[in-house]
Amino acid sequence: MASSSPIIFFLCFILCFSLSSQIILLPLTHSISKTQFNTTHHLLKSISTRSSTRFHHQHHSHNHNKNQIYLPLSPGSDYTLSFNLGSNPSQLITLYMDTGSDLVWFPCSPFECILCEGKPQTTKPANITKAHSVSCQSPACSASHSTMSSSDLCAISRCPLDFIETSDCSSFSCPPFYYAYGDGSFVANLYRHTLSLSSLHLHNFTFGCAHTALAEPTGVAGFGRGILSLPAQLATLSPSLGNRFSYCLVSHSFDGDRVRRPSPLILGHYESTGESVEFVYTSMLSNPKHPYFYCVGLAGISVGKRTVPAPDNLKRVDGKGNGGMVVDSGTTFTMLPDSFYNSVVTEFDNRVGRVHKRASEIEAKTGIGPCYYLNGLSQIPVLKLHFVGNNSDVVLPRKNYFYEFMDGGDGVRKKGKVGCMMLMNGGDETELDGGPGATLGNYQQQGFEVVYDLEKQRVGFAKRQCALLWDSLNGDKN
Repeated sequence: MASSSPIIFFLCFILCFSLSSQIILLPLTHSISKTQFNTTHHLLKSISTRSSTRFHHQHHSHNHNKNQIYLPLSPGSDYTLSFNLGSNPSQLITLYMDTGSDLVWFPCSPFECILCEGKPQTTKPANITKAHSVSCQSPACSASHSTMSSSDLCAISRCPLDFIETSDCSSFSCPPFYYAYGDGSFVANLYRHTLSLSSLHLHNFTFGCAHTALAEPTGVAGFGRGILSLPAQLATLSPSLGNRFSYCLVSHSFDGDRVRRPSPLILGHYESTGESVEFVYTSMLSNPKHPYFYCVGLAGISVGKRTVPAPDNLKRVDGKGNGGMVVDSGTTFTMLPDSFYNSVVTEFDNRVGRVHKRASEIEAKTGIGPCYYLNGLSQIPVLKLHFVGNNSDVVLPRKNYFYEFMDGGDGVRKKGKVGCMMLMNGGDETELDGGPGATLGNYQQQGFEVVYDLEKQRVGFAKRQCALLWDSLNGDKN
């Protein structure tokens, strides 16, 4: 086992660092652009399918072997962040930032990916040596194997019985573990190395190194509520940096020019200068089955002046892990259970459908809806999310739930404007057993600073101009 003196030295360094610089500011880059798709229909269909796949995979983990961990991630989670691994020479690693999973992992050399043709690979496989492997006795090893005991893991690693009995297996590595996704999987080993975020260096950072993967060429920076997540590991060294993080997603609406602006990811707490910002907070709910989720309660959604109450299971999480709404950076579109979704759509269509004709063929092509042909000025009702708690209402800007684009001009139909509601049907409630009742996607989070306050166990939302927030925070640091 490593001696404790370097850790104590580093802890002092981190604390000293955090006093002089309260936050770590990192740019999030949007990974989706129109250049990857030949039509807007194709783009929307791809994203709606991926949002649905990810949501439904959140409910199937209870069917699997307890020694395997099944993450609720479907590849291509929209926003990426970069950091450096090691010191000489350092390797730039670019991963999807994901609040719905709790492990940092990436491909390592040699790396073989089966059925990965045409899938984006954001980072080159890293070079890691055995010297950085994690012991089978480590709590991190147990966490990566779904809390298997270290004795079992050391036995799997062929540590002799007398060594296991005397807790002397530190030289035996943590055995490989298996993760499965909605449409991909990988096998990885645990390693420790220096991870550099901006000017901060995290020694002994634990991560997964995958040498083989199925349909999953890109790694993930897990920001969920688990001991292996990036914020959790940061919090053990510097609580002020790790116990609170926020991001502010630049409104993109799939516009290539907007996508190029960085979205700020802020680790730690900062005092807002200039504009006064009011956060709306709602409490985090604990989920015994999926402890890494950021679950909150949703009480209802207003369409115009009419409030559609949410079913009871969206307001709380039961003992089996059912219910609640997951706030998720890795799902694009918000997913709602079938009956609730239909009630919201009926209310929306009662107002919009009176003025605009339904575009059902667009709905079939994109996987989202309802869609309408827009002629002249479009009167679209305001959507408001009512979270559980006092004064926990969030009014969505129109562009966060109604996407307008040009359709036609292809010789079949003349060119015209179409608009679609950007919430999705998550399916029948009876099929959502064993997981969240709904997901708040990142498309609905655009233009808000979303704060995850782990100390006070709450999630907050504040309307912001995210590009300006990046400029002001980046200016403060320079």
